[in-house]
Amino acid sequence: MLVEARFQGPDGSGNGGWSAGIFAALIDDRGPVEVTLRRPPPLETPLTAADGEVRDPDGQLIAQVRRVEPVEAVVPPVDRATAADAARAYPGLLDHPFPRCFVCGPAHPDGLRIFPGRLPDGRTAAPFRAPAEVTPATVWAALDCPGGWAVLAPGRPYVLGRIAAQVTALPRPGDECVVTGLAVGGEGRKAEVHTSLYGADGALLGRARATWVALATA
Repeated sequence: MLVEARFQGPDGSGNGGWSAGIFAALIDDRGPVEVTLRRPPPLETPLTAADGEVRDPDGQLIAQVRRVEPVEAVVPPVDRATAADAARAYPGLLDHPFPRCFVCGPAHPDGLRIFPGRLPDGRTAAPFRAPAEVTPATVWAALDCPGGWAVLAPGRPYVLGRIAAQVTALPRPGDECVVTGLAVGGEGRKAEVHTSLYGADGALLGRARATWVALATA
């Protein structure tokens, strides 16, 4: 088990959604499965897995994986034109805590380039063109950052702490999809968010609920 360098999120570690999708395969990468990240997933590091736990070569716990009840949370869709309009105001284009993030980083040379902008009702939305190679981890990744950007703000970076996802179907390479996100609660440094991915025909392809954790700032 390996998180390749191109799937990075925060500098020096794996994108949370992609990593969680890889780890979910211990049970079922289409879910419903919940992955709790205990440490930032290291890049280009052989990881071992047993009994629902992922550990690094030093034995440190990286993630815990467990089966959960079906994920019922769904964020309503928008049409692709509305999502594209929202993406033009994506705040990460000007101020991004992790600009080389595989999912939402504008500086990543071959990332997914999902740029979620805020809608008037508080949801985030972004268009998403499925890449040439699509796996369940691709859907997990797409369901990651659009939720985070429902709570991210300048000077207030968050990282994924836990995500439970359910993949109904995979988009076909090149499909023009839409992803939506919504903050639904939180307390202290934790924020609870939901995300949904819709295919080119409007069908729900995947859904997730997640906990994001604000990083301590100086």
